[in-house]
Amino acid sequence: MGSEKRPPTVTGMTTPPKATLGGRVGALARIDLPRGAAQPSPLRFVLATVVAVAGSLLACWLLAAAAQLLVPSTRGYDHFRFPDYAKLTVIGVVIACLAWPVVTWFSSEARRVFLVLAVLVTVASLAPDVWIGIHGQPAAGVLTLVLMHVALLVVTYPALVLIAPQRPVPA
Repeated sequence: MGSEKRPPTVTGMTTPPKATLGGRVGALARIDLPRGAAQPSPLRFVLATVVAVAGSLLACWLLAAAAQLLVPSTRGYDHFRFPDYAKLTVIGVVIACLAWPVVTWFSSEARRVFLVLAVLVTVASLAPDVWIGIHGQPAAGVLTLVLMHVALLVVTYPALVLIAPQRPVPA
């Protein structure tokens, strides 16, 4: 009984994947490698990207305009110039959009994984805001920049997962 060898469970492995540290991390992160079978359609992905970029630019513009209206001392703030934040907004949102099909390649439950990654990246993107805040930039301006980063998450994540949803993994 004790000398019986267990049959392989996954391509020659004698230990179930969840029994290893990598297997547990993969299970927790919902990494099951559907390898493209669950990716969003290309047309919907392009549409979602356009919506995410346009919506993010609009959200940032509205936040900058509102800050300048509500806090007159922020009028003329360098970081509120459209060309100043638009370039970085487009770059960041396009990178986020490109990450969506990558995550769907690795996980058949990509929405959850992508949300966690999006929140982590958004938190990391606040580092420059903290830096300029520490170095004497106006608090209202810095707070608005923080809200702009959060707005990118609020616009981009739903645009991708709702307009270009992950396809069900074929059985």
